[in-house]
Amino acid sequence: MAQFAQIIVDVPTLQTNRPYDYAIPLVWQDQLQVGIRVVVPFGKGSRQVQGFVVGTSDTPPDYAGELKTIAQVLDLQPVLNTELLALAKWLAQWTFSFQISCMQTMLPSMMKASYTKKVRLTGAATPATAAIFNGQAELDFADLAPETIKQLLKLQRQNLVEVDYQVHDRAKIKTIKAIQPLLSVAEYTAAAAKVPANAKRQHDLLAYLSAHATTTAPLSLPQITAETQLTLAHMHTGADKGWLRIVDLETYRDPYAELATAPRTQPLTLTAEQATAVEQITTAGQQQQAKVFLVEGVTGSGKTEIYLQSIQAAIAKGQTALMLVPEIGLTPQMVTRVKGRFGAHVAVLHSGLSNGERYDEWRRIERGEAQVVVGARSAVFAPLTNLGLIIMDEEHESSYKQDDMPRYHARDVALWRARYHHCPVVLGSATPSLESRSRAQKGVYQLIRLKERANHQPLPEVTVVDMKDELKQTKEDNFSSLLLQELHKRLLHQEQSVLMLNRRGFSSFVMCRDCGFVLKCPNCDISLTLHMDTHSMKCHYCGHEEAIPQVCANCQSRKIRYYGTGTQKVESELKVLLPEARILRMDVDTTRRKGAHAKILRQFGNHQADILLGTQMIAKGLDFPDVTLVGVLNADTALGLPDFRASERTFQLLTQVSGRAGRADKKGEVIVQTYNPEHYAIRLARHHDYEGFYQREMTLRHQAGYPPYYYTILVTASHEEENEAAKKIFQLMNQVKPALSPQAVLLGPTPRAIARVNKRYYYQMVIKYKHEPQLEKILTQIMQENQARNGIQISIDREPLSFI
Repeated sequence: MAQFAQIIVDVPTLQTNRPYDYAIPLVWQDQLQVGIRVVVPFGKGSRQVQGFVVGTSDTPPDYAGELKTIAQVLDLQPVLNTELLALAKWLAQWTFSFQISCMQTMLPSMMKASYTKKVRLTGAATPATAAIFNGQAELDFADLAPETIKQLLKLQRQNLVEVDYQVHDRAKIKTIKAIQPLLSVAEYTAAAAKVPANAKRQHDLLAYLSAHATTTAPLSLPQITAETQLTLAHMHTGADKGWLRIVDLETYRDPYAELATAPRTQPLTLTAEQATAVEQITTAGQQQQAKVFLVEGVTGSGKTEIYLQSIQAAIAKGQTALMLVPEIGLTPQMVTRVKGRFGAHVAVLHSGLSNGERYDEWRRIERGEAQVVVGARSAVFAPLTNLGLIIMDEEHESSYKQDDMPRYHARDVALWRARYHHCPVVLGSATPSLESRSRAQKGVYQLIRLKERANHQPLPEVTVVDMKDELKQTKEDNFSSLLLQELHKRLLHQEQSVLMLNRRGFSSFVMCRDCGFVLKCPNCDISLTLHMDTHSMKCHYCGHEEAIPQVCANCQSRKIRYYGTGTQKVESELKVLLPEARILRMDVDTTRRKGAHAKILRQFGNHQADILLGTQMIAKGLDFPDVTLVGVLNADTALGLPDFRASERTFQLLTQVSGRAGRADKKGEVIVQTYNPEHYAIRLARHHDYEGFYQREMTLRHQAGYPPYYYTILVTASHEEENEAAKKIFQLMNQVKPALSPQAVLLGPTPRAIARVNKRYYYQMVIKYKHEPQLEKILTQIMQENQARNGIQISIDREPLSFI
C-alpha cells in the first residue's frame, strides 16, 4: 500500500526543479496514480500549490522532519501518462527548463486555468453510484469528502464515473438536451389510455418513449426531433407528467463538423518512387525500428499520399499515428485530406481552435477515440498510446521551434517519442534543413528522394526579373511589366494567381522628409509599421499601437511620407492596376479571427477570387489546380538580414512558393522579382536545384564554422536597465569561458540586433562547439544561480534558429 508520493510542484525555479516527498492520506492510499494532479502545502506558512504525482512508494523517505500531507486530489485518473512524464523530465534537461513548465506545456490550456471539476455517471446506475449521486446527474468535485473520493476512484476504474473540467467564465463542456425514459412499456401503454385522442403529439411522445423504454443511455433531443418532429416543449410536457427526465448530455465540439459528411477518399495509385517510400516506412514500422526517414521530394511529388498510406498501415496494425504540420495556415487543407481518408478517427490540435475545441480534441485522444492526430508544434505532445508512426511535414520550417520556455524543437521531441515507441519518423520537405540533409548524408537518417511530380508534369518555369533594370524604365517598384502582363493573361483565361510579399502591413515605416525622423516604438528599438485597415501604427514585437502622425514629433513638419511596401499597400495598388481582378489578402492581420485561414482558402478554392496575395504563410502546402502563376514581389527581404541562415531561408521560400504553380494539368509559371538576380540562392531556386544549393551552402557553413558543422547555444541576459543586462552577460561569459575547450568558439557578448524589446534590454553570447563535456553542467549552474534575481532574466536556447 503506497503511503508516500513524489510530487513536482508548480513553483517554476531550478531550485525546486525536483520531486518533493509527501505523505498520502489514509483514504487515498493505494488509489493515487502517477500522473494525477494534486494540491499540496509548500514552503513556510499555509501556501498551497498544484503539483503532479511522479512516483509513489511504501518506503518512507530519508527525511528527519515531519512530512507534509497531500491536501487535495484534482483528478480521478492521470492526465499525464508514464511516457509523457518521462518526456517532461528529459525535455527539462535538454532545454534548460523546469519540469513543471514542460508538464504544463503538454496539457490543453483549459486544464491549466481556474476550473471546477464535475463527476458524472458514464454507465448505468448501480447501488454504489446511487448512494453517492443520490439522484443528481453530476457532483462538484470540490465539495466531496475524502472518503467519497476514495469510493469514486474505485468506480472510475470500473468505468462507471468520469471527471470533467469546467472553466469559470470561459469555455465549458458542451452539452445538448437529452431525455431519459422513466417508465416501463406497460406503464406507457396505461398512460396513453388516459390521454385524449386529439392530443396527437402526446401520443407520439408516449409511443416513442415506449419504444425506447429499455434504453439506459440518454436519448439526444436533436436526434428525436429529426426523427419525430417532437420539440423541447413536448419534452417539458412529458417531464411534468412524470414520463421522462430531461438531462444535459455531453457532446464534443467539432471544429471540422462540415467534413463529417464529406465522402471518404480512396488511396491513390502510387508512382514507383512513392511505392518504394511507403514500403520502406511500413517495413520499419513492422520491425519496430525507430528509423528516421528524410523524404526529400520536389513540390507536387505526392508526399502527402505517402503519409496517408503509411498512416493506413499503422492503423491496420492497431497502432496510432501523429502528423505534424508547421502552421495553422496549412492545417485546413491537410485536415481535409486526412479526415477525407480516415474520417472520425482523426483529431486535430492547433492554436487556431478555441480553448473548448482543443480541450475536447485532447480528451478524444486521451480516451483512445482518435487514432490519428494532425496538428501544429504542440501536437507533438498529444497523449497517444501505442504510436506506430510520426510524420513531420515541411520539417525545415522555423515554426517547429518554440520561442519561450521550454524552448524545444518539435523534431527533437518527435525523435524521443519514436525511440520510446520503437516506431519510424518521417521528415518530409522539398527543401530539407541543412541539419537534416547532412544527417541523411552521414547515414543517421535514411534518405528517400522523389525527383518527379506525381502527375509527371514538369516543375514550373521560373523567370527572374532584375528590378534594377525595371526601375530604369518605369516608376512602378512593386510590379514589373512582365508580372503585370502575366497577371492580366491569367484573368483573361480565368486562371488563378498567387502573389507573395515578405511583409505585412501597409508600409514598413513613416519618415519625415524634412528632418529624417522615423517614428519608433517607445518600448522597442524598432520602427512602427503603418496599418491602413486600422489607421494606426503598430509594433510587431510588443503590440504597442498609436495613431498615424500628421505632424513630425521632432520638427513639427507636415511632410510625413510612407516608405517600404506591405501587403495592404500592394492590395491597394493591384486594385488600381487590375480593377477587374478579385483579390484575397492572407496575412497575420486578415487571419486573426478564428477560422479565417480556412475561410480565405475555401473562397480561393471556390474561385471567388482571381489573386491570392499573402505573406510567407501562402508559400507552403497550398494545392489549387487552377493556380498557373506565382509571383514573388521581393525575393531579397531575408537576404538583407545579418543571419547565417538567410540564404537557406530565401532558397526554401522561393522553392516552396514556386511549387504552388502548375500542380494539376495546366502548365505553371513563376516570376521572381529581385535586386540580386546573381545571388546563388535565387539562381539555384530558379532551377529547383536543391542538391546544388545544399553543396554550395554546406561549403560556406564549413568555412564559417556554423551548423551543421557546429552545435550552438545562445545565452541571453535581459534587464530594464541596459547597464545591468550588459554587466550580467559579461559575468556569464567569464563563468562559461574557463569550462570551454580551445576548440569551442564564443561569439560576443553583444547587444541583440534589436537591443530593446518591451522595455527590456537584451545582451547575448553564442557558444559554438563540437564536444564540450563540462558545458551542460556550467549552463545548468548558471540557470540555477540566476533565477530572475534583481530583475535579471537569463535564457538559454539550444540550437537557436536565429542569432538576431
